[in-house]
This record gives sequence, structure tokens and C-alpha cells, in this order.
Amino acid sequence: MQYVEAQFISVSATMTGTLIAHIRANGEALLYVVGTPIGNMEDITLRALRVLREVPLIAAEDTRKTRRLLQRHDIKTRLTSFHDHSGNAKLQQLVNHMINNDLALVSEAGMPNISDPGHDLIVAAIENSIPVIPVPGPTAVISALAASGLPTSQFTFVGFLPRRASERRKLLASVLAEGRTVVAYETPHRLLGALEDIAEVGPDVQVAICRELTKLHEEVFRGTPLDAVNYFTNPRGEFTLVIGPTLRPDTDITDETLAAALAGIENQGVSGRGAVDRVSREWRVGRNRVYRVWVENRKS
Repeated sequence: MQYVEAQFISVSATMTGTLIAHIRANGEALLYVVGTPIGNMEDITLRALRVLREVPLIAAEDTRKTRRLLQRHDIKTRLTSFHDHSGNAKLQQLVNHMINNDLALVSEAGMPNISDPGHDLIVAAIENSIPVIPVPGPTAVISALAASGLPTSQFTFVGFLPRRASERRKLLASVLAEGRTVVAYETPHRLLGALEDIAEVGPDVQVAICRELTKLHEEVFRGTPLDAVNYFTNPRGEFTLVIGPTLRPDTDITDETLAAALAGIENQGVSGRGAVDRVSREWRVGRNRVYRVWVENRKS
């Protein structure tokens, strides 16, 4: 039984904005964009393993790391390197390969093209009418957001924060002003500077600092930016920062609204402290004010 890949792709200029069902035909090559583990080697899908086993070639950001993954699952597919410094010659070589042959693209960890190499190859495939098939997998952005405890209905991902402090503060001021949760990557040697800038731009925000997600020394710190500065005195590992929205002006929400929200959460069996923390996060109101409302309700 032959396996058939199905995909929805955008039609070219004559039908811009519409979608058609595209079924793989015999001889047509595909580019698979494959998510791989960001730490824990068990975090890989059955589909990803099948694709990596069946394609004739895998383009990998780090062939040594990808080879370890393949060896663990007894996959013998040929590897070639592709990263930010591969150059146009290598890019054209891979495009030529995809004229008649499937190709899988993987980054060092996570989803290719999400603050990782892969964009140029994906664009080249699209320009050459080669279907691009995402094979979903782990990504630190969503993992950190899910574990943060901060609002998730809307968020902004900014990749790695700028190196220069002035540019970093300018970006932070811009995205925090939008009132959404912000997710960013940061290196260990720039972490403390970034946290100090967050504290300056948004002194009332809550943060979740996720370190070494899915790895042996995984941890998630929750608190204020300055609390995090005091905690991470010697930063090591890979960091994903989740920055909560700035607080709303006190006049936006009445005490009665907060009291009703607290009561509703406590009726679900949540403790008073838990209800205060949750209302503060979800309504973006200072915790001291929410706690005061909770105390007044208890008295009445």
C-alpha cells in the first residue's frame, strides 16, 4: 500500500488567497520540515521518525547532533549539513535534489525556521513549486508559554532579544505596550541585562523564566524580573523568557468585578491565595489590590 501525503497549498498569482487540495503524485518531491526534540530524546513523533527513515536525504543544522538522534532510532538515512552559513551553492544543491527527491529539513533542536535555520530553503522550495510539508514537533516557545501560568490567549514571540541594551529596551517597550504576553529567547551571558531592562520598562509585570526545558536540569522560575535577577546569579543553559502583560490602570476594573472573579475561582475549589494569584494574572491587576478585595470579602 502506497502512502499518500496530502497538503493544502496556496495557488499562484492567478488565484491568490484561495486554497486547493493538493495530493502527492508519483515522482513529485516534497520538502518535509521536521520538528525534533529540544532536550528529552523521547519527544519525537512517530510520523517524524517515519519521515526521517523514508526520505533519501536529511538536511541538518548540526549533523553530529542529528546523527545521535538517528542512531538512537536505528535510522540510516544520509545526512548533509545546512545552516545559516551554508551559502547559495549549498542551497542550490538542495533545490536540485528536490527536483526528483524528497528532503527532510531539521534544525539542531525544535522546529526549523523558528529562530533556527531553514527559511531560505523553505522559500526556495516554494519558489520552485515544491510542496512544503510541516511535521510538527517540540518548540521551546509553546512549551514555555504553556508552563508559565501567564495569559496565553494572545502572545507575541520576538525570537532572541537584541544584543544592545538600548535596542532591547526599545523593543520591550513596544511589545509590552500592546498588552499581550511576550515570549523571547535569551543567552546566559545576556540574561541578567535583559531582566534588568524588563524591570525598567515594565516594573509591574510578572515573568516566567524557563531554563533547560525538557532536559535534566529543567526549571521554571516565576516572579518579578528583579526577583529573577536575584535568583539567577550565575545563569547557565538555554533560557526562554515569558513576560506577562503590563497591569491595567486601576480605574479599568471595579472592586466588585474582582470580587466576583475571586468568588468564582474559589467556588472551583481553589485556595484563597491561588484565587488571588490567578485573578491578578488573568485580569492584569496588581496582586496587592486583588488581595485587599479578597480580605474585604472575607470580612463581609
